[in-house]
Amino acid sequence: MNDVMPAAPPADPMPSPMAMAIHQSLLTLDTHIDIPWPDGPDPLLDGKRRVDLPKMIRGGLRAGCFAAYVPQAKRSAETEAAGFARATAMLEAIRAMGRPGGHSENGIAARVAENADAIEAAWRDGVIAIVPAVENGFAIGHELGRLAALRQGGARYLTLTHNGHNALADSAIPRSDLGDADVEHGGLSALGRAAIAELNRLGLVVDVAHVSRDGMLQAAACSRTPVVSTHSCVRALCDHPRNMDNEQLDALRDTGGVIQITAVAGFLRPGAKPDAVTLGDFADHVDYAVQRIGIAHVGISSDFDGGGGFVGWRDASQSANITAILMERGYGAAELALLWGGNFLRVLRLAEQEATG
Repeated sequence: MNDVMPAAPPADPMPSPMAMAIHQSLLTLDTHIDIPWPDGPDPLLDGKRRVDLPKMIRGGLRAGCFAAYVPQAKRSAETEAAGFARATAMLEAIRAMGRPGGHSENGIAARVAENADAIEAAWRDGVIAIVPAVENGFAIGHELGRLAALRQGGARYLTLTHNGHNALADSAIPRSDLGDADVEHGGLSALGRAAIAELNRLGLVVDVAHVSRDGMLQAAACSRTPVVSTHSCVRALCDHPRNMDNEQLDALRDTGGVIQITAVAGFLRPGAKPDAVTLGDFADHVDYAVQRIGIAHVGISSDFDGGGGFVGWRDASQSANITAILMERGYGAAELALLWGGNFLRVLRLAEQEATG
């Protein structure tokens, strides 16, 4: 008989009262959260989602960018149209998370915030800010006119690719099951460059998470406004194609962009499972990026409900643990405010100011 008991999962830490007080004073914005689709737990209820509104309240998470994620498929007029329909339907569902005027339901007040001023106003009013976004340019297929419809649906950024190349750009992770070669466009396609110009015109932020290295560098160079990687980590610490190498980090710095360090275990430590990754691992990536490119170009994201989560930050209710570990690393309130959303809001404002359509 084997009497060896299985190892218990690692215990989750608790933030100190001081860390919690600092955390509660911040405008905390998670720049990439997925939603269950087509069916999932009610976001107003404390359920199985890693992010729902009750967990955001418990964790002092004041705002979130919720992504209408469109999985890559074999490209055809039919699959691209289906991708666009999915994105628009998901944007509608995301908007429904915010109540008109931000009125309270079940003791929860949330409202859709489609610009930087509205996000800050929601924070001042004690209302959760819901910020819609779209993940994967496959949602527009070959039709640039669809970008205006996504913006009309509330989207504030577009992630150019997901896993697998699309008509706009090469992906950091080609899909052999879809027939992808290692490289298709050499980075951005001509259509991808035109899409970035249209995103600039509409005031949407260009998100380069998931984009190939060459495509990311080209996007940073050709966008009239700074680009953001809404959910990536540092390749020098974890050699994963989804992470940013030093040249990519430098390009973000030189063009005013931001990398949002994310909570995906395999991006933080090579091949790691969530129970093997700690708050310290996350802070290591933040530290590296800050030391390399400066505090103005680094932020925080979770990728919750899309693969994110590790010991100490398993869901939105534990968000204060991120503030606590960064305070231990020497970050003060002003620096934490930049990391937790200030830098992203700067880029969002620049995109808004550049918009002409």
